[in-house]
Amino acid sequence: MTNRPPGTDSTGMINSEETVSIKIPPGVEEGMQLKVSGKGNESNNNNGHPGDLLVLIEELPNENFVREGKHLHHDLYISISEATLGITKDINLIDGKVRIKLEPGIQSGKTLRLRNKGIEDLNGYSKGDLLVHVNIWTPKVLNKKQKEFFKEMLDDDNFKPNPKKSDKSFFEKVRDMFA
Repeated sequence: MTNRPPGTDSTGMINSEETVSIKIPPGVEEGMQLKVSGKGNESNNNNGHPGDLLVLIEELPNENFVREGKHLHHDLYISISEATLGITKDINLIDGKVRIKLEPGIQSGKTLRLRNKGIEDLNGYSKGDLLVHVNIWTPKVLNKKQKEFFKEMLDDDNFKPNPKKSDKSFFEKVRDMFA
């Protein structure tokens, strides 16, 4: 192109940068695209009107949650003492925090469902759930006093596994469904 205006490239386009603010609605997921009308490149075959800017959503991993649609999963680690005696724990959410009470004797592998504490639906009609997976942390190293305590508990009936029908493992529950 000859006699092109100053500041244009060989096609007559003006090269410039602009910062565009975008409102990301709640509920968007990895791979979704948002369209910002009129903020794309100008086009010679569109009478010089700018096209649309397409923004591809990319989610970064979160250290506290795993997302499954509008539901969130959280691993909660508690000690043997906390599981035995029961405890109240605070869980930090994306938009605040929630307090949960763990009853004495809670078992590792138990999943607690906190309704409407997940991610808002894209249409804004509902919120997902927060699924809290309880994991009991077993110490790998014990001092002499701690070892003696647990050796004494080996003969205590309260410390021997005695699962009730409601205490079945996940795999036992699945097996029973197909039996």
